[in-house]
Amino acid sequence: MSGSPSSTTFILGGARSGKSRFAEQLIADSGLERHYVATGRAWDDEMRARIAAHRDDRGPSWTTHEEPLQLVECLSAVDGEGRAILVDCLTLWVTNLMMGERDMAAESAALAAWLPKARARLVFVSNEVGLGIVPENRMARDFRDHAGRLHQMIAASAADVYFIAAGLPLKMKG
Repeated sequence: MSGSPSSTTFILGGARSGKSRFAEQLIADSGLERHYVATGRAWDDEMRARIAAHRDDRGPSWTTHEEPLQLVECLSAVDGEGRAILVDCLTLWVTNLMMGERDMAAESAALAAWLPKARARLVFVSNEVGLGIVPENRMARDFRDHAGRLHQMIAASAADVYFIAAGLPLKMKG
């Protein structure tokens, strides 16, 4: 299975919706070499514990790559035939880029431009944050807007797009 937009899957959902479990199962079912690109940062003890639990739950059949900022560079280094790469999650990547005062439009465009070059099977996970009320502060509104624009770019390139709620996948595209 070559990695082209035709082998890219995008999975959206709310917190604790089951989106990561669904994504991990897609990768496991592919039979390909499993790679997990984690974008989260361990800012506190609770987050460190979450990261450790996720790593333990995945087990030794996964190779984990932790990359909070340089996502395209990391994907380029891991990319290859016979591999499946799960990126979890894009909203944490957006947070990291914002905290680092990076150019969101340029970073998002670079990721979207890289997708057609991929040889691996790609699965992206992200939180849908645009379904609620308009946030009260500018940073939260900017975050919602950056995530929404990035989601549109990834969904446009992906062959398959799922929305997960209560552990149930709704196929939106593909």
